[in-house]
Amino acid sequence: MLPGGEMLAWSDLPTEELTAGGPLGILGARVVPAGARVLLAGPHAPGFLDRLVHAEVTCLLRSHLDGVALAEHAAKLPVRVIVGGPAGLPADETYDVVIATSGLDSVESIEGTRLGWDGVLAMLADRLRPGGTLLLRMDNPVGLHRIVDVSPWYAARDDNRWTVEGVLDAGHPANLDQLRGRLVDAGLIPGAFFAAYPHPESVTTLVATEALDQGTSAGLLDAVLHNACSDGYADRSVLQDPARLAVDALHAGLASGLAPAWVVSARRSPLPAVEPADLPVVLVQTGPPDLGGIEVVTAGQEWHWQVTQPPLRTRPETGSPYRDPGALTGPVPAGRLLRTLLLDACLRQDLDQLRTLLSGYAHWLDSAAVAGQLSGAPALAGVDNVVVDGERFAVLDPRWQAAVPLPVNVALARGLWRFAATLLTGGYAHPWSSTLDLAGLTVVLGGVAGRDLDRATVRVAVETEAALVAARTDLDPAGQEELRDQLDALEPNSPPPGTRSYQQLHEAWLRQREELNRIQAVLRWTEDLITSRERALRRADTVIKGLSGSVSFRLGRLVIIPARWARRAIRALKRRLRKALNQRARGGQR
Repeated sequence: MLPGGEMLAWSDLPTEELTAGGPLGILGARVVPAGARVLLAGPHAPGFLDRLVHAEVTCLLRSHLDGVALAEHAAKLPVRVIVGGPAGLPADETYDVVIATSGLDSVESIEGTRLGWDGVLAMLADRLRPGGTLLLRMDNPVGLHRIVDVSPWYAARDDNRWTVEGVLDAGHPANLDQLRGRLVDAGLIPGAFFAAYPHPESVTTLVATEALDQGTSAGLLDAVLHNACSDGYADRSVLQDPARLAVDALHAGLASGLAPAWVVSARRSPLPAVEPADLPVVLVQTGPPDLGGIEVVTAGQEWHWQVTQPPLRTRPETGSPYRDPGALTGPVPAGRLLRTLLLDACLRQDLDQLRTLLSGYAHWLDSAAVAGQLSGAPALAGVDNVVVDGERFAVLDPRWQAAVPLPVNVALARGLWRFAATLLTGGYAHPWSSTLDLAGLTVVLGGVAGRDLDRATVRVAVETEAALVAARTDLDPAGQEELRDQLDALEPNSPPPGTRSYQQLHEAWLRQREELNRIQAVLRWTEDLITSRERALRRADTVIKGLSGSVSFRLGRLVIIPARWARRAIRALKRRLRKALNQRARGGQR
């Protein structure tokens, strides 16, 4: 349907399927009841329509190309596609659910009269039936993605930036409070708010803002934000490590305010007598869209795991680590992340706390072992996947399992090696000598934990780490070998693997410069030592030459040379006499 105002040579469809199989798609399908009339406002991945087969869907797009693509994909689905501005919607139509998880700016066409952000919101709110739900995403103008971005947002010259909005644009809300106020002004009742990480264009994690504000020390949220930002910015150049910044913001109570985007669910009054089920606390996309996702829901006073569309458990025949989504059952272990506690103790030079944490970690691995061998999730539980609650240690995410049991020392060495790599390549201050390499610091950490590790054990641990990373990223044997070489090549002055952070690259450069200065000092000392030895040898040579030309030296040679000849003659005579006596003795015996 082309009511006018369509953009003929433009496309907004996302290049990634995250809006279909990711948390936005899961959340969108969750708020749509069976048989509901749904308005999908703005561009969404075609795969998102497959999640809404239980509803009657109308797609509102501004791009003619996108409309053709969606119409072809939804040829056998109850989907209607309208291409043009918001004015193209039939005046008498209302909807049970309106979904705009690509934002409001991409809803209206630039070919017609512009309504602005508030105008589009008011139009969508008017299209909601009483009790209907609006699911809306809004980008944060001062979010984490802009803080770590190499290029400033105000210098953008992309084709889709007809205008470059920021906090100075009063037409857009700039924070959660302003967003809440705009929703109320449009006659809506705000409901659940979610912080979207790691980037507005590629949302892989949604976390309820209330949980972020209250659970600032929760190990689950620590790990979720760190992993989302580490993976989401792995192929980007940034000013500073977004994972470290996200975790720091969490502990400071700012993770909601610095989220790259927000997703809000709002209702139009009057609300129905029966409220829908509560939305999840956390939604995480853990891989390709066909793997589904992970949800964390509230059950009483606890958080519980909930896997959406879990794939079948597949255990490889090669003995490589494997993923078992079925292991995510029951309550989420409470406590703080072990990695965070160890980093805090290192920064404060608290050796007692380090000894307590590391020895507790080692004892916990011992308690989970059978005959000195670890299997299942504890075998692969590093310090970034273990939570500590008092004296209790527990695996946070048990999905990855070891197909072959590992010796306890190898599992411990792997966890300590990963932490040593974080310390050294991340440039963190720590209580130990700066001349230690990764293997050496791993052995030292093992000693702090009360274990006698050696470099051979660390080598096996690094191979185990390479096998796990290869299994997670589907590397072939050649790629796994290359990864193992990269891990072996890590040095204390290397930048951290993964995200290319200019701040951490600068720190690595400073460490390299310090190492070069140390080497140059050693070379200067060695050169001075060699120079002094050469001078001493020249003085000794001069003395020898002077003595060799003196009269006493010549007289000595006249006496010594005949004496040497006489001594040689006497030795030869003795040998002949001894030989003759031996021959005579043998003749007498005969």
